[in-house]
Parts: sequence; C-alpha cells; structure tokens
Amino acid sequence: MKIINPTTKDILSKVGQNLVDKSGNKFPIVNEIPRFVKPDNYCDSFRFQWNKFSGTQLDEKNNTIKASKERFFSETNWEQEDLSGKNILEVGSGAGRFSEVVLLHTQANLYSVDYSDAVTNNFSNNSHISPGRFHVYQASIYELPFFDNSFDKVFCLGVLQHTPNFEQSVASLISKVKSGAEIVVDFYPIQGWWTKVHIKYMLRPVLKNMSHKKLLFIIEKNIDWLIKTHFIFHKLKIGFLNRFLPIVDIVNTFPEGLTLKQMKEWAILDTFDMFSPEFDNPQRISKVVSMFDNNGADVTFSGYKYFSNNSKAAVVKAIKR
Repeated sequence: MKIINPTTKDILSKVGQNLVDKSGNKFPIVNEIPRFVKPDNYCDSFRFQWNKFSGTQLDEKNNTIKASKERFFSETNWEQEDLSGKNILEVGSGAGRFSEVVLLHTQANLYSVDYSDAVTNNFSNNSHISPGRFHVYQASIYELPFFDNSFDKVFCLGVLQHTPNFEQSVASLISKVKSGAEIVVDFYPIQGWWTKVHIKYMLRPVLKNMSHKKLLFIIEKNIDWLIKTHFIFHKLKIGFLNRFLPIVDIVNTFPEGLTLKQMKEWAILDTFDMFSPEFDNPQRISKVVSMFDNNGADVTFSGYKYFSNNSKAAVVKAIKR
C-alpha cells in the first residue's frame, strides 16, 4: 500500500523519522506512527479519554466478555476466512477495540486511522499481535494518506456522529474503496422528536467546554449514586426517566457478563464520551442511505443490528459502484 501526501497526492518515502514527498514536504513519525495532523485538534477529548481508558473495551483484557468481536462481526457480517489477505481500512480506531478483533480473528492487512492521539494507545495495545499486518496513522477522515480506490473493505464504527460534516465523512470513506468493495458504518440514530429531549443534549453545551480533567472528576465523584439510581428506575418500571439522568444507559447498551468493577469503569468511560466530544450529530437512517447513494454507493443494508443484552446500533452497509 502506497502512502501519500493527502494534499498533493505525491507518494511518500521514509527518511529518518519523517515521511517525505518529492517536493520535500515532511510528515513526522512519532512513536512509530506517521502523523498527518496537528497534535491539538477537535478530537483532543478522545486523546484524553483513551489515555485514561486504553484497555477498557478490549476483549483480551476483559476475559468474561467478547463484546467487541460480537459487535464487529454482527455489524459487518463479514466472514473471517473471506478477509484473508484483504486490505482493510479502519477510520476512527480509538484505543483499538476493533483493530484487535481484526488482527486476532482474521488474516487481513489492517490500515487503522484516528484523528486523535488515541492511535498511540491503539499501537501499544495491538502492535504485538501481527506487526506485518498492522499499520497505524494519525490523520483526518477528510485527508487520508491513501490513493482513492485502494481498499477491499472499509469500516467506521462509533465515529461518524463525532465528525464536523457527516456526509463529507461518508464521501471520504467511499472514495477509498475499490469499485465493488464494501463500506460499513454505524452512528447515533435520530429515532423521533424525543431523541434530543435528553440530558446529554441539555448539558453538552456546557460540559463539552469544561476541562477534561474536571469533567472526569465530576463523573467519578457521582458515578456510584448514578448507577444505583439508574437501576432503581428500571426496577420500578420507570426506566424512561433515565434519559434525564446524567449517565450512560447501562441496561440497554452494556454487554452481559461485566463484573461490578468493569461496569463502573465502562459507565465512567461512556458517560465521559456522552458529554465531552466537540461534535455529536445523530442522523436519520434514511438520510444516511441517501448520503451513500449520492456519493456513488448502493446500500445493501440499513437498519438496526442487535447484540447481547438487547443493545443495538444503527448500521448502513453499501457497495461502491
């Protein structure tokens, strides 16, 4: 796979600790990862988040559950054997929960990208599994360092709602796969007028501008009573009130089999993830289908994929024309 300057499209070569094009433009390699963006950007909350919770969602560090593997293969519906030798692009890796799945359970070549410095955690978590098949880059979804029409498959899970321009993000993903190749995405869905009648959207204007350390401190100080209240509401059959409780929906989103310690850690992580990102743009599934059609891909599936414990994700799958 040739790596290019995302702006000029010139091929890059490694010179010392930089990637350099024919005009002398340089991109640094830091901690073994090529960097195509400035260290400080709108995804800084994710850098902070994944430095703090680098192993929380990794299957191999949670021996009682395989939530990431289940979600990945349920959403993509890809066969492990069919991925052997394929070049797969992952956009928005975070700390590498799905990178781990691809590397452990397939023989694909994985090119993994994130806009934040979470790539450092991903590399640390997964580079030992199969170094020859794992390639990590810090880059923008809008300026990926690969030629168009390069990949056999692309997936982007848990990311699109946090990008500045949802449709432009979809178009960028489509551009990188070959004709006849598949793209799989998931995202926060708009399910009705009540979607944004939620504590998340009421508090985000304030909390997303709070320092990450202060926000995390507030969540950690309050997480015990929030968890207890969350379960009390469900037990009393008034679970709808949890949409006004500043905590992630544990009952309907967490995998089965978590210990109490794991549940608390996941609750802190996902609650921080509710409030801290710069962007949070849920979409109607029908609108995302139109985005794919408008940008040269035929949708093969659109709707919800369900996992253990009745959790679900809004998924769109498409084939590039």
